[in-house]
Amino acid sequence: MKKYFYTKNQRGFSLIELMVVVVILGIIVLGLVTFFTGGTKSWVAGQSQLEAQRNARQAMDRMVREIREASDIIASSTSSEINFNTPWSTNLKYSWLGDTWDPILEGTNPLINNVQSLTFTYFDNSGNSVAPESASKVHINLQVDVDQDNNPDITLNNDVNLRNFGL
Repeated sequence: MKKYFYTKNQRGFSLIELMVVVVILGIIVLGLVTFFTGGTKSWVAGQSQLEAQRNARQAMDRMVREIREASDIIASSTSSEINFNTPWSTNLKYSWLGDTWDPILEGTNPLINNVQSLTFTYFDNSGNSVAPESASKVHINLQVDVDQDNNPDITLNNDVNLRNFGL
C-alpha cells in the first residue's frame, strides 16, 4: 500500500476560491456592460437632439430669409400662421396646426417635425404690437420637442425686419 503525503504547499485553487473569482468577475463585467450601455444610449440621444437642432435652425433660417423679403403680410387667422407676399411671389404661407408634434408646413409641404409651438408676433417700426397687415417686423418663436416629453428641447427666437415693407 502506498502512502500519500499531503504537504501544506499544494499547487492549485480550491473550488470555493474559483467560485469567488467567478462571482467577482461577473460583477465587474455586469458593471462594464451597464456603463457602456448607458453611454451608448446617451450618445444616440445626443445625436438625435443634435440633428433636431440642426433641422430647427435650417427651418428657422429658411422662414427668416423668406419673411425678410416680404412686401406685406396678409392677415392670419392664428398666431401660428403667417401669410405674406414678396415682390417675386404671392400667397406664401408658413403654418402650424397647433397640435404638439405636428410639422410646420410651408404651403402644404412639411418643413420640420416634432414642433411643440410656433408663434408669430407682429410689430411696427416703434416696437409696438400691431395687426399683421401693418407690421414691419415679425418675431418668430419656435419650440421643438424631440423626445416628446412635453418639455421643449430646442427653443429658437428671431426678429425679422421686412426689407421690402410698403413696396
